[in-house]
Amino acid sequence: MVARVDVVVLTQNDRGEAFREAMGSVLSQRGVEPRVVVVGNGVEPDDVPAGARAVALPVNEGIPEGRNVGAAALAGAEAGEFLLFLDNDAVLPSDDVLARLVAEARRRPGAAYVQPRIADPGTGVTLRRWVPRLRAGDPGRAGVVTVMAEGVVLIRRADFERAGGWPGHFFLFHEGVDLAWRLWDLGRTGWYAPDIVIHHPATDPARHAPYFRLVARNRAWLAYRRLPVPLIPVYLGVWTLVSVARIRSRENLRTWFAGLREGLRGGHGDRRPMSWATVLRLTLAGRPPIV
Repeated sequence: MVARVDVVVLTQNDRGEAFREAMGSVLSQRGVEPRVVVVGNGVEPDDVPAGARAVALPVNEGIPEGRNVGAAALAGAEAGEFLLFLDNDAVLPSDDVLARLVAEARRRPGAAYVQPRIADPGTGVTLRRWVPRLRAGDPGRAGVVTVMAEGVVLIRRADFERAGGWPGHFFLFHEGVDLAWRLWDLGRTGWYAPDIVIHHPATDPARHAPYFRLVARNRAWLAYRRLPVPLIPVYLGVWTLVSVARIRSRENLRTWFAGLREGLRGGHGDRRPMSWATVLRLTLAGRPPIV
């Protein structure tokens, strides 16, 4: 049976040719039935290809909420078995990529999501942050993973809906950890399939002006939302030490601590801590939920 895949792409009409190339690569896929929705985050989407749906949000709601809106736009009786969340400058380099992702998911029924290997199209480099595990030195090693690189990931729609979707109010950063932890808490897993490659330019997330504030704020929110109480100070302590060691600029470090204070003041939303059984499963899978 040909799988229906609902593809969610966000735009702010700022990537022109890269966006058109991304759309062309999706619509040329064989062996699957892709349905595409383009969500304009604060804009009316330009260059929407024929056959794709367009949704315009009056203001920029952030990446995770934009993805939620896109998934909801394709929900209902005709909804696909899978959701592909795709950055608008990511390209499927061959016309069988989506079919291979679906086949990988069907071979691994315990996996709620399948993560392909993301590689820069010019250099072939896979950034460490794109490898969803702690030991990221070998991006070609397949296996079970506990987080995801959320900009390019295939998720079973039933699992996505059961978990409650992305944490929309995060706006940007760490929403994939939150969703992955909820999926694991449902008894599911994730799978990294590095033999399936998707192209994405290697960019620095710190290019976003609110980067240091949001990564710190969302760390605090993530801890309060998903961790048992004894693990919250451990998780935040570990990431404070890591951030102090990594961030070289005093100004950026001050911004990071301001974001942490913002997160500690509240706003994290629904608190549904994972079970201790999930803590154990994540630990045995190679990444205890404190790092």
